[in-house]
Amino acid sequence: MTMDRSLKVQAGAIKSRNVLTRAERIARLKELDKFDENASIIGMAKTRVQKISLKKKKKVKKAEEK
Repeated sequence: MTMDRSLKVQAGAIKSRNVLTRAERIARLKELDKFDENASIIGMAKTRVQKISLKKKKKVKKAEEK
């Protein structure tokens, strides 16, 4: 059975999330050495979410043979 076109996931349709879970934020802050184990979770620092964009491939021009 074939799948309807509207249900297929395209490569460009994958979006990056703009909110991290608490565990992801803690892991990111540990990477940046900004996480303090003794500090309160309520005032946790913000982390920037990197957006991933797909680059389009450049067309290669064929060299003319002489």
